[in-house]
Amino acid sequence: MAVRQAATAGTPGPRREEEAALLFERAHYRHDPRWLLPVTPRLCLACALELLPDPGVSLVRKKHMLSCFQDALVRHTSLVTQLVSQDQRVCIHFISVLFGLLCSMEDGSVTDLCIEVLIQITTQLKLEQTIRCLLDECHKELCNMPSMRGSLATLTLLGKLVDAIPALADELVMEHGNLMEHLLRGLVYPSEGIQASVCYLYGKLYSSPVAAEMLSGHFREKLFPLFLSILDGAQTKELQINCLGLLRQLLKYDLFVSMIMNQDGLGESAKNIEGSSGNTSLPLVLKKLLLSRDETLQVASAHCITAVLVHSPAKHASAFIHADIPEFLFEHLSSSSEVLVWSSCNCLTLLVEEPLFFSKCHTVYGIEAVVRSLQGSLKMNNIELHKQGLLLFAEILTRQPEEIKLFTSSAMCRDAGRALQEAVSSPVLEVAAEALKATSAFLRKDHQSTPPVQYGELQALLEAMLNRCAEFSQTLLSRRPLGHASSRDSEKAILQRGKFLLSTLEGFRSACRLAIEFQSEPSAQENPFTAPSAKKEDTLEAFSEFLLSACDSLCIPMVMRHLEQTTHPALMEVFLSILHNLFVIVPHMKEKFSKKLASSSFIRLTLELKARFCSGLSHSALNQVCSNFLYYMCLNLLSAPEKTGPPSKEELSAVSELLQHGLPQISSRSPESLAFLSDRQYMEGAARQRQYCILLLFYLAYIHEDRFVSEAELFEAVQSFLLSLQDQGERPPLVVFKASIYLLAICQDKDNTLRETMVSAIRKFLEGIPDLQLVYTHHPLLLRFFLLYPELMSRYGHRVLELWFFWEESSYEELDDVTSAGQPALPASLVVLFQLLRSIPSILLILLDLIYSSPVDTAHKVLISLRTFLRRNEDIQVGGLIRGHFLLILQRLLVEHGASPSGVLLVLHSLGEPTIAAEPPLPDAAQECVRARTGQRGHEAPSPSKQAVWEVQPH
Repeated sequence: MAVRQAATAGTPGPRREEEAALLFERAHYRHDPRWLLPVTPRLCLACALELLPDPGVSLVRKKHMLSCFQDALVRHTSLVTQLVSQDQRVCIHFISVLFGLLCSMEDGSVTDLCIEVLIQITTQLKLEQTIRCLLDECHKELCNMPSMRGSLATLTLLGKLVDAIPALADELVMEHGNLMEHLLRGLVYPSEGIQASVCYLYGKLYSSPVAAEMLSGHFREKLFPLFLSILDGAQTKELQINCLGLLRQLLKYDLFVSMIMNQDGLGESAKNIEGSSGNTSLPLVLKKLLLSRDETLQVASAHCITAVLVHSPAKHASAFIHADIPEFLFEHLSSSSEVLVWSSCNCLTLLVEEPLFFSKCHTVYGIEAVVRSLQGSLKMNNIELHKQGLLLFAEILTRQPEEIKLFTSSAMCRDAGRALQEAVSSPVLEVAAEALKATSAFLRKDHQSTPPVQYGELQALLEAMLNRCAEFSQTLLSRRPLGHASSRDSEKAILQRGKFLLSTLEGFRSACRLAIEFQSEPSAQENPFTAPSAKKEDTLEAFSEFLLSACDSLCIPMVMRHLEQTTHPALMEVFLSILHNLFVIVPHMKEKFSKKLASSSFIRLTLELKARFCSGLSHSALNQVCSNFLYYMCLNLLSAPEKTGPPSKEELSAVSELLQHGLPQISSRSPESLAFLSDRQYMEGAARQRQYCILLLFYLAYIHEDRFVSEAELFEAVQSFLLSLQDQGERPPLVVFKASIYLLAICQDKDNTLRETMVSAIRKFLEGIPDLQLVYTHHPLLLRFFLLYPELMSRYGHRVLELWFFWEESSYEELDDVTSAGQPALPASLVVLFQLLRSIPSILLILLDLIYSSPVDTAHKVLISLRTFLRRNEDIQVGGLIRGHFLLILQRLLVEHGASPSGVLLVLHSLGEPTIAAEPPLPDAAQECVRARTGQRGHEAPSPSKQAVWEVQPH
């Protein structure tokens, strides 16, 4: 005693008294020091074992000891755990003491402390025997209890114990199966506190899949009808929350969802259980909670509806729709609670999968709430709320039946478009991506207000969408990682950009479809309410031209940059369908647009896509889109050729059929296509059509400077193709032969000439053509091709030169201006002609003949060309060649036109005296002579001339 007093002599009064309250003074001196906690609070486990069950100790002191023990468990967990686990018998006895105190106390604060200490000790010790002891104590207590009146503490302890140690759920069901009967007793006991504890414990048991399966029969026969009635009649929030918690656990399983939503499968005994209500259904119960003013219950109710629908909206959505639940969910979208708005959006997103949702016109009445909610949420910082709201909006816009008008006013349609415009401009990528999907669905004909269609608003929405995509693409390019370690991040960024670009293109394609559909709507062409004197900007025509301009300036560059890194078939399918649609949307620009695409290597690009992805039966949709795009682009290019006459309707019709059947069959790479074109074996009709298509594609690509195959290889392939036609006695369509001649002329090397058999074959083909103009393409190399070979020049030289000068657009007036300082540079086309004149002087005779046999404009070009050539090539002796034909030309002019000899002589004199340094301009009499000789034919296209002079009397 003296020693204990000495030890506490220096301790302050209040602290000494506090420590004394933790020790059982009359027994502590007998206790082994090992049961004393070495830190503050100075607890003695042995004292606690004697003090807590002693009826003579006050409740306040017991509560204080429990509170200090709980505090020590939190602050010194390992020390207290070591203290308690020194002897397993002492540990089990301590748990029994605490459980006895729990069951004997009616003070709620004391029972709460007992439960917390028991849970903490059990979870920290993790001793199976200790846990089993506690479970046995609980089971024994419930079994020995005549009434459930005092079961609240035990039920609460069990619920929290299973919550802390989830594995206990399976053990409770397997080894304490009759415990379920006691839980049912608690469920029907007229105390919402006990019912809440039972529901909480049930919720923890059903959270285990194994326990839930074992309890499925118990639920079907006994629990379900009773539980649903209790939820329906619950008054306290605790019972309502715990019931909803149990319901959430049950709704994880298909079996229980089917039981709850289809009550026909319940046993007869279930319907006769005391306290059950046979008329209660889950949709009505949840509707009641939705109508409550408690936000927590409203959110929980929405979560439960969602939990049912995720299993199968098709099976279960109709029950909630018939209960008018969508109406109240739409009302909750105006709530200030972000959680409630998100939950309502999530629930509605699943409900809209059921067609009944739309036939009941819920969307028509609720769309305003959706738009207003979206506008409000975008001003907040809740990203998940933005995404869920946009997802709901997109689902409604996508699934809304066309026959039911969604936006009943122009103002609402305008507000929806502006909300989407704000959303696509969001700096958060996930939000902008969801907005793109909603935008694509919004751009539907039946969603737009007519009249008037608000094209200005649509244009602003599309501009925002395209600018956001361009901004995102540039951001990723500027942040391109360096080094091999970041290659995975780079691939992820490229994939992310591809998805975003695809969504953007899908939205743009929807806008293109919208423009096409409005072309057949007279009321949608322009705003009928615009004043006659006002400038009409908000029109379909202006919108269509905007689509073309936006595609040219934004879509095409973004796609081409993306193709530098990777190629997505789905993305290219959408992109090419957009280009195809634009031919229809802006018909007056289709030829110009096609030429720009062809000169930008789009023929090559499309063929490479077909070769890479469309071999066999793979990517059939992409193959069809590629073929359609090439078909319309080729027809546009062939319909409006540059510097040559367009084909006739019959020719275009034949080419159209040819391309339509042949293009889908082409899926080979360029070398394979060249090899196929060179094949001299017998060709069936389909194979020949495919050859025709390949040749036309090469022709159109070469015309627009897209030379993606070797000129030498193509030169040989075209020759083989023509010889194959000759071998089989076939005559190709005029357009195909025109393409063949052009490619031979372009691809022929300067040092390489055609074999005599090839020239002969070409001449035979040409003999079957009524006019060379039908296969003529204006190009200097084509002129060279016809004049290089005597066999061709003798028959077609006059006509090809006539056509060449007719289509030539060089500035001849500048060439004829001898007063200007220095000699002007020659156009490239005249350089080729002059080279031919130097190497083949007899061509001069054809030019002389053209002076009097061609229309005035053509004759004038020939005259100036001859003068310029002779002036710049004084070293060439052509006087004898020319003078030999002067008299014959003069004779023809006098006989046919009666022209003045003096005027003719002046013209011929100007050609015959090239050595004069500065000749005077052509006299007026000479000009009149030229007009007389041409019969005033003016600018008409040249027709085949009479037999040329130089053919009658060859030099």
